[in-house]
Amino acid sequence: MTPTRFADVKGFLPENEAVQLADWARDVACLGPLLEIGSYCGLSTLCLAEVARASGTIVFAVDHHRGSEEHQVGEFFHDEALVDEAGNFDSLPEFRRNLQAYDAEDVVIPIVAPATLAAQHWTTPLGLLFIDGGHSLDAALADYRNWSQHVVKGGLLVIHDVFPHVAEGGQAPYAIWQLAKQSGLFEPVATCESIRALRRL
Repeated sequence: MTPTRFADVKGFLPENEAVQLADWARDVACLGPLLEIGSYCGLSTLCLAEVARASGTIVFAVDHHRGSEEHQVGEFFHDEALVDEAGNFDSLPEFRRNLQAYDAEDVVIPIVAPATLAAQHWTTPLGLLFIDGGHSLDAALADYRNWSQHVVKGGLLVIHDVFPHVAEGGQAPYAIWQLAKQSGLFEPVATCESIRALRRL
């Protein structure tokens, strides 16, 4: 699998990071389902879906599809093509089209809700948790605190957009990577550009 075949899918996951995400997912898919927080239009979802299909598991894709702070009108990553008739950001129609176009609907379960709400009733153990949701400190901390407990022993916690220097990007993903590293529950495994993995002890 190479993410080049998803070149028409909107997203912010560079090819080398997408390949690495799939490799990590492949290593732990035997331990439990894969879950991502922050699906946007489905680029990372499709990468994980190929792994899930080959491994006999599924992907839970958690996203309210109303966009993070940086996707709103006037912000740097705003895309006018993803605005609905009421003037609201909505990536869900594009996400669903991409799942259908790439025949991924049988291995992806979309959960269209805020991650904090979905987490209140979550009980399923996870082989991989990919955090790529809102990049405010509050949002990133909530994703880490609400979901990391569900990663099984030997499973992976993967965090996107981890930049140690503020000039390179937001600091919230870096903050939760540090929290996980210092928690005694996870150990760092590897890094590829801005994507980092930690294994549950």
